Amino acid sequence: MTVESMHVRSRAGDEAKEQKQTACARVLAVLSAFSSSGGAPLSLTDISRRAGLTLTTTHRLVGELTEWGALERDERQYRIGIKVLELAASSTRGLELREVAMPYLMDLHAATRENVHLAVRAGLEVVYVERLHAPGGVELLSKIGGRWPLHATGTGLVLLAFADYDVQEQVLSGPLQRFTSKTICDSPTLRRALAEVKRTRVAITEGQITPGAVAIASPIHGPDGDVVSAVGVVVPTTGFAPRGNEKPPPGGWKQQTIVPAVVTTARRISRALAG
Repeated sequence: MTVESMHVRSRAGDEAKEQKQTACARVLAVLSAFSSSGGAPLSLTDISRRAGLTLTTTHRLVGELTEWGALERDERQYRIGIKVLELAASSTRGLELREVAMPYLMDLHAATRENVHLAVRAGLEVVYVERLHAPGGVELLSKIGGRWPLHATGTGLVLLAFADYDVQEQVLSGPLQRFTSKTICDSPTLRRALAEVKRTRVAITEGQITPGAVAIASPIHGPDGDVVSAVGVVVPTTGFAPRGNEKPPPGGWKQQTIVPAVVTTARRISRALAG
């Protein structure tokens, strides 16, 4: 079979699939294409492939969604727009969580002067519902509304460590995507990491997604005691913890102050949610 015939067959398959879909299903397929992009922009071809739609249909739907504000265009690529983020933030769970957590997130941001995250679990992914950026801090790939696999981030590890057994086993038995040389990509290591996070109630990861960055995260409990969210801080690796005979920087190692600050913030938000 030639490459050309494979493309023809692929287009025919997409066209047959489209004929069975409603207009609403096609729109949802386009939006769902961004669910595993981690907030990164996608080209029209990427969206078409992920949505299983023809380029012609994708081009039309993307144009309409961009005009409405569900998508935003950045040169030749697209990302989730403010309209979708507003809808997500207005959900009962997201709105209450963000409103209750924001004063404590701002306190943590002011105390650490580092990037602060608030995240929830959606299936096998971590979704960022709030982010406070630190000027001059670590350059982050995550954005509000962005999704990443649970195993690859500090907040994701916390949410996975306190998730149901079935959720943990789904992640542990599936392929673990690698983003850097330090991403946890084997099940035994991940299983040990989850046990440690659950024991200590804090996750500390280095370079899982962003080289040169350390993520610290801790669980937030809802009124019924279940873990509903995680708060995290991302800091530069330099100056966080001693390496070998390295001398401490002025003011000491950041680990000594930031880890307790994250844990305390998680507890304060948990108490506020409990009423």
